[in-house]
Amino acid sequence: MTRALQEGSRGESNIAVGLDIAGKHTSTATSTWTGARLLSHTECLEAALEEQQQIVKKHGDNIDYDTLLEMSFLHCCIKETLRMHPPGPIFLSKVHKNFTVRTREGYEYEILEGHTIASPLVINHNIPYIYKDLDVYDPHRFGPGRAEDRVGGMLTYNAFSGGRHACPGEAYAYMQVKVIWSHLLRNFELKLVSPFPETHWLKVTPEPRGKVEVSYKRRIDAT
Repeated sequence: MTRALQEGSRGESNIAVGLDIAGKHTSTATSTWTGARLLSHTECLEAALEEQQQIVKKHGDNIDYDTLLEMSFLHCCIKETLRMHPPGPIFLSKVHKNFTVRTREGYEYEILEGHTIASPLVINHNIPYIYKDLDVYDPHRFGPGRAEDRVGGMLTYNAFSGGRHACPGEAYAYMQVKVIWSHLLRNFELKLVSPFPETHWLKVTPEPRGKVEVSYKRRIDAT
């Protein structure tokens, strides 16, 4: 009984650590990368600001869950940020049943039960026949008429993994970052002061290396 309780306690502790990393650390890194990208691309920043202005005209300051869902361009900005800066650079999965994979070139590979599959997002999200100009920050690639995240099938874009084990916090994560950046865009004039940061690949969640410095001034028409 005591051993069972100890194992249960360890399990709860692991879950708590996982929730802290998934719900806090990853969202913090993604929010920082989103800001760095937006403030480094004038056209995207202006489009995001225009969307916020339209939201305010329509809803005033009543920014609730449904209003956040209407911020489609900001959503695409975050999605493109996750493509270029995935919080989990690689996913590992254990194979429970033999299956065969066929490549575009026609090659077949048998994946055996018990093996571990490594799915590197830093490669998956940078496949040139799927993502055009893959080194360019382009939120429009996920918009109507392009939808590059569907070119190679439902698992083309997998910042939150996919299938039955996809991250259940995906919608929550988008909402977290939207709340932060919709508020900042509506209320402050922002400018990236420091150079665009390099990636600190030695971190569990690859985050900006060094400081990301931003100057800000409250908008005159902000409430």
